[in-house]
Amino acid sequence: MTRDSKARHSCASHNPAVTTNASTDFKPGRSRRKAMNHDPRHFAAQLEELKACVLTMGGLAEERLRVALRALIDRNHVVLADVVSGDSRINKLQIEIDDRCFTLLALYQPVAVDLRTIVSALKINDDLERVGDLVVNLGEAAQRYLLHPPVKPLIDLPRMGELALKMLREALDAFVSKDVSAARAVLRQDDWLDALKNQILRELLTFMLGDPRTVEPGVDLILMSRHLERVGDHATNIAEDVIFIVEARDVRHRRTLPVLVERRNTSDAAPV
Repeated sequence: MTRDSKARHSCASHNPAVTTNASTDFKPGRSRRKAMNHDPRHFAAQLEELKACVLTMGGLAEERLRVALRALIDRNHVVLADVVSGDSRINKLQIEIDDRCFTLLALYQPVAVDLRTIVSALKINDDLERVGDLVVNLGEAAQRYLLHPPVKPLIDLPRMGELALKMLREALDAFVSKDVSAARAVLRQDDWLDALKNQILRELLTFMLGDPRTVEPGVDLILMSRHLERVGDHATNIAEDVIFIVEARDVRHRRTLPVLVERRNTSDAAPV
């Protein structure tokens, strides 16, 4: 099943029979609870709905980040205002996904790959909510930045945005397909994102030292690069969770080598 087809599963109407609050309904009837625990078809359906909710949340986080980056490039104040104020749906999905995960754990006591999937869904849920918060932070920094004249042509920041989006998209695709190779590819890209952030920092410090008028907008550009780097970190977390689901191995806190980024000059760079 593809990621798009999974996302079409509804996660808006949570079955009241399997909510955390409704789980108390199973206390009086031990036989009914036992039946629920041993019904693989019901559990499988609920697990698929959980995955669909995670993908819905991921798609929403991707789209909001894409819109924020385009609004920055286009210097669109109206769209940025919408980005800053539009985080409520992601927050609601976070609560629903938490509820679904805890309910599945309580009612079915899953083991092995099913247990790892649910535990990882909880962690991915938190990562996606943080991506939503980072998009808001990026939008606020962009709003402040657009109050000033452009500091420099926008070259590396859109590269960071494209790479962060790519990492997030590929990490979620790996979650759907349980593709360890794709997950490992996301981990490798994180070093490139970090290198781009460091390059932006060095360039902006040069501008800021040469012209005090660029200090305030330069700081906002540095903050935006930091927010994009953190999006990549959360995509990396999701990729690590995929490896944990499939291989039952924790690959966090790996060592990495520094990456050198080649400068790309382009006449199409947008002023920022």
